[in-house]
Amino acid sequence: MQKRHRIRHDQSFEERLAEEARRFREAADALPPGMARELLLRRARLAERAALFYDCLKAPDLQPPK
Repeated sequence: MQKRHRIRHDQSFEERLAEEARRFREAADALPPGMARELLLRRARLAERAALFYDCLKAPDLQPPK
């Protein structure tokens, strides 16, 4: 059986998602209107939504039933 390679991240998951969204938006700003720009903006929105979803999942009031 192969051993899994573990990766230590310097940033939290939320920070990485925010950074990814920022990079996609910057790349989209550099492009003229068109399909490529829209795809980058869509990926930026998805990363932002994923960060919000993650915030909801780790909320302290969201506890498993006892």
